[in-house]
Amino acid sequence: MYVKRDSKGLISAISREATDGFSELLPADAPELVSFMRTLQPEAYQSLLDSDLQMARVMEDVINLLVDKSIIRFTDLPDAAQAKLLQREQIRERLHSLSFFDDEDTVGL
Repeated sequence: MYVKRDSKGLISAISREATDGFSELLPADAPELVSFMRTLQPEAYQSLLDSDLQMARVMEDVINLLVDKSIIRFTDLPDAAQAKLLQREQIRERLHSLSFFDDEDTVGL
């Protein structure tokens, strides 16, 4: 994204194309750009984040189903994916053992 800055050097506008005043190119995942975009529609951004969390749990459930049905093996997954899935499972087990949540409460974790 191309950005326009104000007199303080802060991003004041963004454009997909380089035009007058939009000459600085930033990667889409640049922290400063992400922060600016959050201010544009905070409700929509929060909805997207909430949806991402829910989709993460859906993907875990799908992976578990595929493994349970022997369609894939857990070890077929990339090492990084295995590590993240195991980490999330351990966190949920810890929370469950502390009785902070029941099974339904951990769905969003």
